[in-house]
Amino acid sequence: MPKPKVFVTRLIPEAGLKKVREACDADVWSEPLPPSADELRKRVAGCDGLLSLLTERIDGALLDSAPRLKVVSNYAVGFNNIDVPAATERGICVGNTPGVLTDATADMAFSLLISAARRIVESQKYAEQGHWKTWEPLGHIGQDLVGRTIGIVGMGRIGFAMAKRCHGGWGMKVLYHDLHPNATAEKELSATRVDLDRLLAESDFISVHTDLNDTTRGMFNTATFKKMKPTAVFVNTARGPLVVEPDLVEALQQGTIFAAGLDVTDPEPPRTDNPLLRLPNCIVAPHIASATVSSRNAMAEIAADNLIAGVTGQPLRAWVNPEVAARRK
Repeated sequence: MPKPKVFVTRLIPEAGLKKVREACDADVWSEPLPPSADELRKRVAGCDGLLSLLTERIDGALLDSAPRLKVVSNYAVGFNNIDVPAATERGICVGNTPGVLTDATADMAFSLLISAARRIVESQKYAEQGHWKTWEPLGHIGQDLVGRTIGIVGMGRIGFAMAKRCHGGWGMKVLYHDLHPNATAEKELSATRVDLDRLLAESDFISVHTDLNDTTRGMFNTATFKKMKPTAVFVNTARGPLVVEPDLVEALQQGTIFAAGLDVTDPEPPRTDNPLLRLPNCIVAPHIASATVSSRNAMAEIAADNLIAGVTGQPLRAWVNPEVAARRK
């Protein structure tokens, strides 16, 4: 019996890729940049399964070009790149890789927070460029962390893990803004659920962990930044489009806020002339929050399991649209 044919849009860790190659007839894109839309359409046309990344736009037109397609397995927690209703309508399963990035992403968020607050990258460049001549009493003064207030926007798994680090390690007061209360955060971290305006006004550090949707897109803008303290540090490890980037540039340039740490931008990667890349009070990392050995291996294994389950008619390990089960291809 022939193996199901699948297309994998990028090289992923061997922990998952080995599984895919053993179970499927796999066409794996090995180039460093993702396939173009035309190339993706061509490669997936005769496939039973697709293992994609956030860089691939999976819409109705693409799905229609692949009549045999049974599953789209996204190598990511998020799935904004996939038109899930369109997939469900066509009987196509969609999978993602949740639950394995929590600690790695929270660690990255805190790394950005402390690095931006203490001006670590800026001062490292200062030393590297030969400007460090002596100990400077007024040089590179940053913000204190102990006993300050952390504002968490989106108290899900990652938001909770970030708040736990800040509260337990640095004794920070925790405020959070979320559509739903988080009883565990309130009990274990003495967290207080507040409206967004209060969070912005009272927080010394603001860390974003909310979903990207029509109501959150562009929620951090000129008006939002003006409600923050001039000493505030803004951290985003969620999604780039949550922020209106020209407004953030202006807020950093004018001293409306103290600093920012970003692991995501809009678009990704940013243009090389993007001023965020040159501002001394902004740290931009290339979307590396999940870049640990255990996290990336776990993502690869879940993505592979979802793909294989999808092409063999089994329940997906992490199923975005389980409602499709009764009429899946």
